[in-house]
Amino acid sequence: MNWHLHFLGVGAAHAVELGSSAVVLERAGVPLLLIDCGPDTLDRYVAAYDALPPAVFITHTHMDHVAGLEQLFIRLWFDPRLRGTTRVFVHATLMPWLQTRVADYPGALAEGGANFWEAFRLIPCTRGFWLDGLWFDVFATRHHVPGTSYGLALDGSFAYTGDTRPIPEVLARHAGGGGLIAHDCGLVGNPSHTGIDDIEREYPDALRARLLLYHYGSEADGTALASLGYRVASPGERVALHAPAELRADAG
Repeated sequence: MNWHLHFLGVGAAHAVELGSSAVVLERAGVPLLLIDCGPDTLDRYVAAYDALPPAVFITHTHMDHVAGLEQLFIRLWFDPRLRGTTRVFVHATLMPWLQTRVADYPGALAEGGANFWEAFRLIPCTRGFWLDGLWFDVFATRHHVPGTSYGLALDGSFAYTGDTRPIPEVLARHAGGGGLIAHDCGLVGNPSHTGIDDIEREYPDALRARLLLYHYGSEADGTALASLGYRVASPGERVALHAPAELRADAG
């Protein structure tokens, strides 16, 4: 069975030409899970799959990662067949922020009578979650205030950091079994994002060899990162993954 990460967008918040950073986990060509839903993500998703996502994981609540949820709400709410079917996985500590950012505006619909989360199947989680017989590990990252940003890993297959500063000790635990590491990285770092100097200073060779960089600032920045010998994701690219490892005894 073939597994891929499909990068719908790879850009930082200001890099609109690269698309909002979001990926789709595909199994045998079928979309299984969308990670993040920025302002242009849903349009890119529908263009690729001619359908709405069956499941979404939210890494954090900056608008370039969640602004598309309002559009998804509209699409789901007005299709009785789909209303309440898209699962949204979100770390429990993010729920107050997500509620405030996208669901708390008075009157989700002008006509009234709609609760925002009724359009979805909301599933809070902490350590991880089950999806179609697979266990996904959720881990804390370093992005602004502690407890406001989380990455995702499928054992043996991939880890996706979301926005983060370097987290070598976390990746050693959650991606130590092998597989791809999709990592936030700009040409220059800042207090909330990893830069290439951080990668080279803080990550051992074994981890660096497995990195695929995304969430960079421009096409030119991506070219510069690639010239340093790193793999760099491009918008629309599908990247092959190892099949997930056998379920661990502590899964769930």
